[in-house]
Amino acid sequence: MKKNIVIGVIGADCHAVGNKVLDYAFTEAGFEVINIGVLSSQEDFINAAIETNACAILVSSLYGHGEIDCRGLREKCEEAGLKDILLYAGGNLVVGKQEWAPVQKRFENMGFDRVYAPGTSPQVGIKDLREDLKLDLQESLKSA
Repeated sequence: MKKNIVIGVIGADCHAVGNKVLDYAFTEAGFEVINIGVLSSQEDFINAAIETNACAILVSSLYGHGEIDCRGLREKCEEAGLKDILLYAGGNLVVGKQEWAPVQKRFENMGFDRVYAPGTSPQVGIKDLREDLKLDLQESLKSA
């Protein structure tokens, strides 16, 4: 059975190319991708996750304001009954060039399970998601 995941670009960000790349990569990896597109609010992610019984929300941000746009998302997920949903974030999450380790730590402190630096291959996220969902490669291939 395919696992549903929600992907999209949060906030006032209209960068669509990376979103399409992630959609393709995760679909090819055997996931059922619910792509809410660009310019998406936290509520858009949460509503899509509830409607589709998603196991993960993957948030992208490329315009540098991801830290602001993602603040409070874990709490809103919990309030909506999504206590166990996996939260991933990636892209250009902060303004300017900042050391990655502190950025990653801030997002983890906000409740994100995985945080990806700019330029991370989708394959890394796919591997991590399979691991976090305790899926093995054979199960993923059977469900594709």
